[in-house]
Amino acid sequence: MNEQFTRQAQEMFSAAKDARIPENVQAFAEESVAKTRDAYQKINAVTKDSVKVMEEVMMTAHAGARALGEKVLTNTTANTEAAFDAAQAIARARTLPEAARLQADFFQQQLAAASAQTKELFELSTKVARQTFESMNAVASRTYDQMKNGG
Repeated sequence: MNEQFTRQAQEMFSAAKDARIPENVQAFAEESVAKTRDAYQKINAVTKDSVKVMEEVMMTAHAGARALGEKVLTNTTANTEAAFDAAQAIARARTLPEAARLQADFFQQQLAAASAQTKELFELSTKVARQTFESMNAVASRTYDQMKNGG
């Protein structure tokens, strides 16, 4: 059985040794490889460009997150300082009504500050989100145009 397989394999290789690939098949294969390589190069170029642009999007988002973080820290610091100042003023009060008035004033000031800080954070968050989405939209549009136009 093994000898028969070996003999058949040798006969097949012997017959194939003189066989020629038709020119049209060879031309088709070469053209397919060239087209595939061209498509790969275009996709590769678009991908490299997209990576650079995505880095810009990430930097925009990072800068926005940093700005929000800094704003929260600034607000926290201001609120804490105001609380210490109020506590110190209340501690120095000479009468109970004066202490109550100082505490009421502090609460009123903190409510106004909280309202203003919330508005500022909302506006900043909206701005950051808009900038980030605009960057992402630019990336998507640019990539789509490059793919549509063949790189």
